[in-house]
Amino acid sequence: MKILLINQTFFPDNASTSQHLTDLAIELVKNGFSVDVISDRRSYDDRNKILPKFEVYKGIRIHRIMTTALGKKTHFHRGIDYLSFSISFLLKIFFLPRYDIVIGLTTPPWISFFGVLFCKFRGGRFIHWAMDVNPDEAVKLGWVKESSLFYKLLDAWARFTYKKSNKIIALDKYMAQLIQSKGITDKKIKIIPVWAHDEVESVPHSENPFRKEHHLDGKFVIMYSGNFSICHPIDTLLEAAKKLRDEKDIIFMFIGGGVRLSEILNFKEKHNLDNIIYLPYQPRAFIKYSLSAADLHIVSMGEEYVGIVHPCKIYGILSTGRPFVLLGPIKSHIGDIIKEYKIGYQVNHGDVEGFINIINIVKNLSAAEKSQYATTTGTLIKSLFSRLCLIKKFIVYAISTL
Repeated sequence: MKILLINQTFFPDNASTSQHLTDLAIELVKNGFSVDVISDRRSYDDRNKILPKFEVYKGIRIHRIMTTALGKKTHFHRGIDYLSFSISFLLKIFFLPRYDIVIGLTTPPWISFFGVLFCKFRGGRFIHWAMDVNPDEAVKLGWVKESSLFYKLLDAWARFTYKKSNKIIALDKYMAQLIQSKGITDKKIKIIPVWAHDEVESVPHSENPFRKEHHLDGKFVIMYSGNFSICHPIDTLLEAAKKLRDEKDIIFMFIGGGVRLSEILNFKEKHNLDNIIYLPYQPRAFIKYSLSAADLHIVSMGEEYVGIVHPCKIYGILSTGRPFVLLGPIKSHIGDIIKEYKIGYQVNHGDVEGFINIINIVKNLSAAEKSQYATTTGTLIKSLFSRLCLIKKFIVYAISTL
């Protein structure tokens, strides 16, 4: 059976969609499927880095297409890069053969629309893997006005994609409900969250080279690791860092990149905060060390983005067994995890004192309490969010009723 995967990012990029799509592709090949991928020749993190036009990686045939290199400085620059990828993809599909299954993600946001058209043109079944929901996200971010013609075009494309897709995979119930609100039957939608990566595991502080390298021994590390997106407000986190500037044993570590990076660096410089440390995205092979270096992880979710984006970082955090706090609404996917499994903490945006109180609670947890917490999260990962379990579920759903 021939399968085509479409997304702007893929191996070796570090973006979440790239990592999860690469995981899926590897398992598809292991299960005997013929897999092709169309992705961007330009690296996600460094737009000036050019990847090979064609490459075979673990049996996966990767076809990369050229795009512009404006980067993520503004949404206009990013939009031009998205548009150039879409145009290159449209030119590419005229020379592609028929595939039994085509799976499209959401980078660029409208790429699945073109994937549906390809299946109508060549045949085959289309599966939309909704990593986020647009143009809803673009409106919330202020990139597109709901009254504009551009919004109406994007909305029409999205509804066409949902209607004509043979199957839709949503990452949580809130995302599924949002897609259903657009007139899509729930029978077409399957909720399958993304998974924890196998290489992420708990590394004791005493054995962690990352903590030694960055002089974190004896420090209580509060970590935000991932995308610094507009969807993930960090004001409460930064204000807490300012209030705790004299607590020399507390470090606020930011690892990753995104549009809010300048906000973090400017805040650090403006207030002369030595307790804020920034590092770029870490190589995937070293993520277990960086994530395990934390004593408390931060997951931030803007209330208006619930159902629109999915907090994928939670699964890596759970794999480390470290406590986490949700900065955002309790009525959300992570809020449901907190309530149902009695793990983690939650505080609303703007409640700096409440957040500091949680920091002190976690800081004073006993060794036995930390061990029990790690046991609970480990069981949760193995039973619900493991890579093999969820990819198997994905593949079974994808090929069923073909």
